[in-house]
Amino acid sequence: MIIGYARVSTDGQSLDSQTDALLAAGAEKVFADKISGSKRMRPELGTMLEQLRDGDVVTVTKYDRLARSLKDLLEIVEAVRERGAGFRSLAEDIDTTTPAGRLVFHVFASIAQFERERISERTMEGLASARKRGRIGGRPPALSVAQKEEVRRMRDEEHRAILEIARLFKVSQRTVRRA
Repeated sequence: MIIGYARVSTDGQSLDSQTDALLAAGAEKVFADKISGSKRMRPELGTMLEQLRDGDVVTVTKYDRLARSLKDLLEIVEAVRERGAGFRSLAEDIDTTTPAGRLVFHVFASIAQFERERISERTMEGLASARKRGRIGGRPPALSVAQKEEVRRMRDEEHRAILEIARLFKVSQRTVRRA
């Protein structure tokens, strides 16, 4: 049985184009979630996984409809495989019901993982280079050095309430505690 899975991130988005493509691909049943892909607990995805039987094929229009991260995608496809089912993505032309399809899936997954790690490396290299040039990224400190000293004095010597100090300096209580 071909089982479709469709997902959009918000209620304002339509599932129609995905549903139409899945039905055209032969899906006999379509599960659909209107929830962010970064959410691991997606009700319809969970129901679909529970109902899978040996020989079923989970079909999506694009693999990013199933998962946002490579790790998540691999875990879901593994859960599908453990139930004796296959996975098919229409846009990427991936079909894990065949040996060649499994190979293509793992090659794509490996390339995606490699690219994610390279992006991370380039980001870290860029930050290190910027630091060498004296540029420090991130949010500016909420308190100056003098203000931190005053906050510590009020907190530690005068024993004033953290909430009071936070309101006085217009910062969070956590900032006062860390000063």
